[in-house]
Amino acid sequence: MLPELVHYLQLLDDLRHQVRELIADLPADTLNWRPIADQDEHATNSLAVLAAHVAGAEHFWIAEVIGQRPATRDRDAEFRIAAADASDLLRRLDAGAAETAEVLSSLSETDLNGVRVARGREVTVRWGILHVIDHAALHLGHMQITYQLWKTGIRY
Repeated sequence: MLPELVHYLQLLDDLRHQVRELIADLPADTLNWRPIADQDEHATNSLAVLAAHVAGAEHFWIAEVIGQRPATRDRDAEFRIAAADASDLLRRLDAGAAETAEVLSSLSETDLNGVRVARGREVTVRWGILHVIDHAALHLGHMQITYQLWKTGIRY
């Protein structure tokens, strides 16, 4: 695997590991708790939703866009998820890790400089990978704040 891709894979593995560590032992009520439960634009997402969304976005960009595999993501379902426990969320993260490693290990330098079409626009493969890293880091931060709010008992 190209050194650049090894680095990207390490970053994604680290972000996924942090998500796993945050949610692995949490009960359903914590995983599904939302700091602001409104149904309007001020609503926030639960840890379960954010974990499912991180895994879903990684699958979309790495497998479907970059790897050009068949589309299977149901983005809307990610935002409706209610977890009974963390097992399904951890399975999604693990499946994403395996899929990402497989796709990234197949890429050449030419592939990295190549272009893919996603949501009606052209993006480079490299941009797609960096977007997944950026997106996962952003939502990990949301998850950390959500967990801190839950832990301190702050309720809105």
